Amino acid sequence: MKFNSIIVLFSALFSEVLSLNILGVFPYQGKSHFFVFAPYLKEIARRGHNLTVISYFPLKEPVDNYHDISLAGKTKILEDVFPIYRSYWSIIQISFFLTNSGQENCITLLEDENVQNLWKTKQKFDLVLVELFNSDCALGLAHKLGAPVVGLTSHVLMPWHYEDYGIHYNPSYVPVLFLEGGTKPTLYQRIERSIFHLYFVYLHKLTCRRNNQKTLAQYFDDVPPLDDLAKNVNMLLLYTNYVLSGPGLYPPNVREVGGYHVTKPKELPQDLKKFIEESEHGVIYISFGSMLRATSTPRDKLEAIIDAVSEIPQRIIWKWEEKTLPGNPKNIFISNWLPQNEILAHPKVLAFYSHCGMLGTTEAIHYGVPIIAMPVFGDQPSNAAAVEESDSGRERKNCRKFGMTGHNPQWTPPFIGRSMLRALPTTPSELQLTPYLYINIECGILWQ
Repeated sequence: MKFNSIIVLFSALFSEVLSLNILGVFPYQGKSHFFVFAPYLKEIARRGHNLTVISYFPLKEPVDNYHDISLAGKTKILEDVFPIYRSYWSIIQISFFLTNSGQENCITLLEDENVQNLWKTKQKFDLVLVELFNSDCALGLAHKLGAPVVGLTSHVLMPWHYEDYGIHYNPSYVPVLFLEGGTKPTLYQRIERSIFHLYFVYLHKLTCRRNNQKTLAQYFDDVPPLDDLAKNVNMLLLYTNYVLSGPGLYPPNVREVGGYHVTKPKELPQDLKKFIEESEHGVIYISFGSMLRATSTPRDKLEAIIDAVSEIPQRIIWKWEEKTLPGNPKNIFISNWLPQNEILAHPKVLAFYSHCGMLGTTEAIHYGVPIIAMPVFGDQPSNAAAVEESDSGRERKNCRKFGMTGHNPQWTPPFIGRSMLRALPTTPSELQLTPYLYINIECGILWQ
């Protein structure tokens, strides 16, 4: 399809006048990933477009124009499964897990009868939205349906994306997944990045992408090489932003949209609201996201964290998977689920002790909450480095050395107001694409 046609499609996608038939394919079972996409998908449906979504996370409450093809129950949802540790060996283990998972997800996707009906009944779609992570299988499906493709990510670029989109990779300032360091790495970190970048690229191409190609060949006779399909994705919406990760050199069809998942805060539950508002010295929020179990923390680290937070006057809100916390400290509120966006939006929340996942990091910077980072895997180490470089927080590998007073100037630099990301699209409804494929943002004041 010619580039001019793609421009028309994108203009229509974000218009409330012309209704399109759109397919979304989200073949990865990571819950935190889909949290990024859900507000965006609901907004598309709200604008009157007919949206069909293939995922492991069907809506709990119906939304007009939104239709699920559910893969739920066909594989284990990745939630609270990763231990809190990081080493070269753990990186290699996770890389093979993601590779194998990508192939399994490809098989699950194409085996589903409802998915098969899409091509067997020759349904027509104006656009296919595809999560680009550890599988390229959906690109073959989109090709079979004859629709242009928009890629979505919930994270930084994967190593193989650089070649796919013609982006130059430079280890002197571009981080690699799973590794420490920001835009000013040491010589050792540059060498480390170069090695692991090549490792991830060739592992994906020679295993997952090759296996995906073989699986697609079992269903379709005319699917081009996935290397070619990946290079022909019409646009990539990259869930990063320059406020957090610094400026990047991207081609016109790659756009940063980080921040759109942050929605207007709702009312806090009464017990949680009371706990926060009755705090004399403010609150510190602790959460390691949906894919890490705080209860799997090594005993010595757990005791160190509890000892550290028990000595400070602030109250603590902690996402904890069990009913009790060792020692039962009185200043700590625990729950296995917490309304993170609403907590971080509260003015009495002074700091966020986090693994530095992209969602929580973006929310914290949006609301001007300083971050104490304990990164583990994926993009978390590079997010933590970006947080420290921007003075939005500090990485702490030994929490015994951390103290919080709530009045320390190092946690309130001039640019940490409650609007760090507000010059970016901060809700799905504010995410617009003009006919020139530029993000149309109503910019506000970045520094207050």
